Amino acid sequence: MRVTRQQAEENRQTVIDVASRLFREHGFDGIGLKDLMAGAGLTQGAFYKQFESKDDLAAQASRRALESASGRWSAAAQSHPEAPLAAVVDFYLSMGHCAEKTDGCPIVALGSDAARQGPNVKAAFEAGITDHLERLSSWVGKADDDVPDGKAMAILSTMVGAVVLARAVNDERLSQQFLQAAADSVLAQSSADNVQPSRRQ
Repeated sequence: MRVTRQQAEENRQTVIDVASRLFREHGFDGIGLKDLMAGAGLTQGAFYKQFESKDDLAAQASRRALESASGRWSAAAQSHPEAPLAAVVDFYLSMGHCAEKTDGCPIVALGSDAARQGPNVKAAFEAGITDHLERLSSWVGKADDDVPDGKAMAILSTMVGAVVLARAVNDERLSQQFLQAAADSVLAQSSADNVQPSRRQ
C-alpha cells in the first residue's frame, strides 16, 4: 500500500520521537535500527526513506529531546514565576526526575555519548545547553564581567552532575543526598531566588 507524503512525514516524526526516548534509555550505540523502527511501529526498510543514516537520526532525536527538556524547564518556571530557578531545581533535582530514564534530561542521559558522536549531534547538544544557560542567566545573572554566564555554567554543571551521580549508585539515600546537596548549593549561589524548593520525593 502506497504511503502518502503526509503519512510519511507523520511516520518520520514518530521515529524521531521514539528515538529521542530510546536513545536516552539505551544510549546511541545501545540500540540498533531494527529495534528503533520497531518501537515506532515500522520496519527497518522504511528507515532509509526517511533518514540519511543513524547519525542523522541521532542528531534529530537529540534536538527533539533537548527541545522537550527546554519545554519542561519553561513549564516549571511559568508555574512559579516569582521563583523560576527554585521551581526548576525542585523538579530537576528530584528522585522522580532521576528515575525518568526515557523522558529525563538528555544531557544527563547522553552527554558522555554525545562527546563521541559527530558534529551534528554535538551541534544539537550545544544548542540545547546554550538554551539552558540563557534561561539560567536570565534568573541569576552573570558571575562577573569577564566570564559570561559563569554562574549559569556552574549551576548547570552542578545540576547535571548531581543527577548523573544520583543515578550511578544503588543506595537511594545517597542518591537523595546528592540531589539535596546540589539543590542547596544551586540556591545558595543564586542571588535571584530566595524561595527554597520543597523536599523532593
